Amino acid sequence: MSYIAPVKDMLFGIKHLANIDQVAQMPGFEEAGYDTAQAVLEECAKFNQDVLSPLNWEGDKNPSSWKDTVVTTTPGFKEAFKQYAEGGWQGLQHPADFGGQGLPKTIGAACGEMLNSANMSFALCPLLTDGAIEALLTAGSDELKATYLEKLVSGEWTGTMNLTEPQAGSDLAAVRTRAEPQPDGTYKIFGTKIYITYGEHDMADNIVHLVLARVQGAPEGVKGISLFVVPKFMVGADGALGARNDVFCVSIEHKMGIKASPTAVLQFGDHGGAVGYLVGQENRGLEYMFIMMNAARYAVGVQGIAIAERAYQKAAQFAKDRVQSRPVDGSLSAAGPIIHHPDVRRMLMTMRASTEGCRALALTAAAAYDAAHHHPDAAVRKDNATFYEFMVPLVKGYSTEQSLEVTSLGVQVHGGMGFIEETGAAQYYRDAKILTIYEGTTAIQANDLVGRKTSRDGGQTAKALAAQVEATEVELLAQGGANAAAVAKKLKAARLAFVDVVEFIVANTRSNPNAAFAGSVPYLMLAGNLMAGWQLGRALLVAEAEFGPAFMQAKITTARFYADHILARVPGVRDAVVDGAGSVTGLEIGDF
Repeated sequence: MSYIAPVKDMLFGIKHLANIDQVAQMPGFEEAGYDTAQAVLEECAKFNQDVLSPLNWEGDKNPSSWKDTVVTTTPGFKEAFKQYAEGGWQGLQHPADFGGQGLPKTIGAACGEMLNSANMSFALCPLLTDGAIEALLTAGSDELKATYLEKLVSGEWTGTMNLTEPQAGSDLAAVRTRAEPQPDGTYKIFGTKIYITYGEHDMADNIVHLVLARVQGAPEGVKGISLFVVPKFMVGADGALGARNDVFCVSIEHKMGIKASPTAVLQFGDHGGAVGYLVGQENRGLEYMFIMMNAARYAVGVQGIAIAERAYQKAAQFAKDRVQSRPVDGSLSAAGPIIHHPDVRRMLMTMRASTEGCRALALTAAAAYDAAHHHPDAAVRKDNATFYEFMVPLVKGYSTEQSLEVTSLGVQVHGGMGFIEETGAAQYYRDAKILTIYEGTTAIQANDLVGRKTSRDGGQTAKALAAQVEATEVELLAQGGANAAAVAKKLKAARLAFVDVVEFIVANTRSNPNAAFAGSVPYLMLAGNLMAGWQLGRALLVAEAEFGPAFMQAKITTARFYADHILARVPGVRDAVVDGAGSVTGLEIGDF
């Protein structure tokens, strides 16, 4: 089936949970209120539904191909990318000073979800370009900004992020790519980078690689890593493209999913050295690269929401069409569509509620990002930055793990037909798996949540969030009604479990690190579940106040389902973290 962007639900979240009209009161966003959001989302929906969605299945059947260092993308991708760039979509969130539209992340996040629902393989190219733009905006010299930013923001050129090496994996302390200083201030780059998304392709005139490397004599470990711009083609003083730089694609990977997105192995310096330009200061490369990674981690979380939405839409339509067996309640005298069966409804509601909960979480986090960067009050900026930083590993980790559950359920709803590639349900399942791995696995997100976001401040940020959840519980009880009371009850149980786990993590991170980190991923899933449930509790408050339209009734039912069936999992996860750490590491290594 074709993709239909859930514009109405996105706008609900943007208006009532992210409070777009408050965002529009911040300097620079004065024209970015609800009306603007609606106009942008509706136009974005048309492009993604009409242009990109039809290419999604084609990309799975006819992936990008490599021959003699040249990568040819799926038929139709090059033309679609030209339309994407000409439509100004690459520059949606980026500064007007460099040709962007300067819209808030709150709007950009919704557009990013549409892009990834329509065609995740395609969407990865602009995702990486966004990260390169952010890094250059933050740490690039005036000369680098003048040379590269306008072309990246316009979509004429694309960007990449080059971290991983064959021997290093996620351990960036083991990076060996070297950078040799040259008399003219440039550097010669030598080394191999793997898993480089859109590291080579035919959709843009130039590719701007951001590369981690070690300058000769740099300290060992992560403290000795620098960041460099290495363009595919050299750029002249007049902005014109010149000679090919010494960086070539020597192969692309054959993957289980996102097949149309070329994942390149890049070789730097086999013909005398690739010319690189230092970003910022030497030995601060990892600091700058984390700017790209944080942007990418949030965006990957949005990818999880996107692929879940696509799988849900397909499963719901199939369930309405597929006729099999009489309903158990006797409501039909003959076999009917499987959507009449309670367990199919349970699966569909799980898919729907998980997706809406994660979307609400991501939009709320996006609004905090906007306030952290644009609010005129320094204290408000700081509070929102803290909120956003805590949410990033949850948006990334929880949303992507949930996308696996949702896309798996999508296959299950289809039954045997879901296991047949021609139905298309399996593609979403295969595409979703990478989301829990790239830009930091779920365990890496959980380690960040435990170490930097929870233990470092003694759990103060986490407990402050719990207090905000408790305030919503009070509002729900004051609102009255069976649904509000049920959601408040489940929120309270989840919140108390969350606080118990936070205290356990804080008490054990240093004194018994194996115990704390044995429960790190369950803690992330618990926290993500609670925060998504909290946002749906807030949504229920709005929907009950405006009760009447079918859309609002559906919001209430979805929030209630989330509380009853998904949020209800939290206390059990608490027990696993607090009481079950010992059994995680109980076996001797030789016993495995």
